[in-house]
Amino acid sequence: MRVLVLAEFYPSRRDPVLGIWAHRQALAAREAGAQVRVLVMHRLVPSRALLAAGPRAAAGALAELVREPRAQVRDGLHVSYVPYVSPARQQHYAMWGAWAAPPLGVAMMRVRRSFPFDIVHAHNAVPAGDAVRRVRGLGTLRTPLVISVHGGDVLYTAGRVRSGGESVRRALQDARLVLANSQGIAELARGHGAPETRVVHLGAEIPPAARPARRGGPPTLVTVAHLIARKRHADVLRALAVLTPRHPTLRYAIVGEGPERTALEGLAARLGVAERVDFHGQLPPTEAIEQARRSTLFVMPSTEEAFGVAYVEAMAGGVPAIGCRGEPGPEEIAAAGDGLVLVPPGDIERLTQRIDELLSDPHRLREARQRARATVAANFTWERCGEQTVDAYEYALR
Repeated sequence: MRVLVLAEFYPSRRDPVLGIWAHRQALAAREAGAQVRVLVMHRLVPSRALLAAGPRAAAGALAELVREPRAQVRDGLHVSYVPYVSPARQQHYAMWGAWAAPPLGVAMMRVRRSFPFDIVHAHNAVPAGDAVRRVRGLGTLRTPLVISVHGGDVLYTAGRVRSGGESVRRALQDARLVLANSQGIAELARGHGAPETRVVHLGAEIPPAARPARRGGPPTLVTVAHLIARKRHADVLRALAVLTPRHPTLRYAIVGEGPERTALEGLAARLGVAERVDFHGQLPPTEAIEQARRSTLFVMPSTEEAFGVAYVEAMAGGVPAIGCRGEPGPEEIAAAGDGLVLVPPGDIERLTQRIDELLSDPHRLREARQRARATVAANFTWERCGEQTVDAYEYALR
């Protein structure tokens, strides 16, 4: 079986973290028996923040985008970056598929000459799935389409982007099968036009043995996530301040970059915990996972969390996690077994209480570590993800 994967977010030379989950799923499908090639929608327009930073920053960012090699090999996968331009995201994101479709159609026909793919797997309905739909509409491509919905389509684009609902609906309706990363997202996808859905969880690598409990160093909370408001790093900072009298050596490691960094640094200073908060910035995926697994607790009480692969990556190494109740991904991970504790959204008191309970009881913490690892090993491995993905491809082809 030959599969052509299409993604807007995918690791690149300039950003090895972006869309790493799409790459890992492609690798998992290959390990499960599929032949895989990848096309990446490569938008040659600097971000709004860089454009606002001035001509020099914008010119540098554009030069970096232009210099990105169009053909790359990542972990043995052939990856082609298809350049296109489109208007600003804020007002026109729903139409990016229309802008990307012409160069994408040419790239797909070129790939098909040497790699006659049986199926197209688009990550996200907008813009990737919508772009494939438009190429298919020209009549030159009859290959079945599978779309993965990772949350953004149904939690953001469909309801908050102008014309987003219509673009999401048309793309999902054109798919032979829609893959969702949790049952809650599958239900939302059906509500937005998906004819048939399957849940395929993303996964984590299980290390040979769980890391032994920390000795000699201070207890550490960790969050691995983009620094945006919905990830709620601020809640963890406030919990850290409340916990100071009982756990004066407790530290907080923040892995990731984003627009909230300055505000979070200021909040840490105002709360008097800045000296115990480490902003590591964005780290390569293996380093980010290692940082998480060196910590005592993974804490990310985020909202609009479709799945949350960062939870299972930490749990796979025996690090218990805390997430937010009522979110599709955390609810599903918690229901699969122990190792992930849920707290109400925005409830600093309950978050503080749950952290304190685990830090204050070594026996309970040790059991939580073992159960976290067991939950991931039984339900959320990349091997399982690859097998389910290939099974979904075979179903779509039938």
